[in-house]
Amino acid sequence: MTLPVQLAPTLLRIPLGVVFLAHAYAKAAIFTLPGTRGFFEAHGFPGWAVYPVFVAELVGGLALVAGLRVRMVALALVPVMLGALKPHLAGWMFTTPGGGWEYPGFLIVALLVQALLGAGAWSLDPRPSTQS
Repeated sequence: MTLPVQLAPTLLRIPLGVVFLAHAYAKAAIFTLPGTRGFFEAHGFPGWAVYPVFVAELVGGLALVAGLRVRMVALALVPVMLGALKPHLAGWMFTTPGGGWEYPGFLIVALLVQALLGAGAWSLDPRPSTQS
């Protein structure tokens, strides 16, 4: 695989990882984990679920940025994002009360594409061998 082709998954992987790191940070530092727990409970999720979601976003974000086990991590984050759809199903965009499903929906698609593409360049994942 040539470098420009290897850059495509990299250009998806790193920003995708940063998004998950930003969401983990927001849960811990801005909304706080107890505050996020209340949000989860208000939307029908068990409050304790905030902790594995936080860990998944933090560890998953770090793994994506580093390029470690990218296919597995991307697929593991899909259920987290499916859960994120529920509070936003009332409409398109966050301007609709209870809306905003397009963002978690896009992240689900991006995670599935990342799982198909693999890690790309500059990753800790081993390179698949190519046969001539």
